[in-house]
Amino acid sequence: MVRDLRIYGQRNDATVYHYHDSDKLEADVIVEARDGRWMAVEAKLGGEEWIEEAASSLLRLSQKVDTEKIGAPSKLLIITATGYGYDRTDGTTVLPITALAP
Repeated sequence: MVRDLRIYGQRNDATVYHYHDSDKLEADVIVEARDGRWMAVEAKLGGEEWIEEAASSLLRLSQKVDTEKIGAPSKLLIITATGYGYDRTDGTTVLPITALAP
């Protein structure tokens, strides 16, 4: 998944990296476009409880960043092993890894 995001990032002039801070808050992937737009991504291969955990982590991250400096995230994305894609009411999006296709 990270490899795929790196390839898509390179093709779209974006930087892809991992986020981890001193409070042990992390995101599997941050994708940052040259114009400053960014999204945070968590990959979860388990079921609904793992999706809930990922959503909680992404929402904590979005509340922690200084949006005055870097702007709000364009997307908070949870990539899963199977299933279908949908937007959650909390502002996160769930997307199956199979949607990461050229």
